Amino acid sequence: MEKITLKNPITINGKKVTELTYDTNEITGELYEVAFSKKSRAAGTTNISISPSVEFDYGLHLYLGFAAIIAINGEIDWSDLERVKGADIMAISKIGRNFTLGVEESELSSSENASETTPESTTPIRHS
Repeated sequence: MEKITLKNPITINGKKVTELTYDTNEITGELYEVAFSKKSRAAGTTNISISPSVEFDYGLHLYLGFAAIIAINGEIDWSDLERVKGADIMAISKIGRNFTLGVEESELSSSENASETTPESTTPIRHS
């Protein structure tokens, strides 16, 4: 389970919320389908004959992020999360993007801290 801190708090059930917990491992097939359906309706497209691959479906990423939050927070509804705005939209979209790429948040943070090593040349230097 991970946590996201909102820059723009939202009100849920009469309470101002600044942090949301989420877990992409708890997204079910039903939540996935609802996320896809809600993304299509929000975009004004109900014809799904042509759709980008999930890795490049940026609208779906947001709704999959919502699904990861809803999955472990029974008191939160889709309409609550649709009130998120500003930079928080991108932070939640990142959750969905990482889910579609099969990347865990913890994997990203450890790889961001790794330094790249450059192998030394094995070619001898020629002196003239």
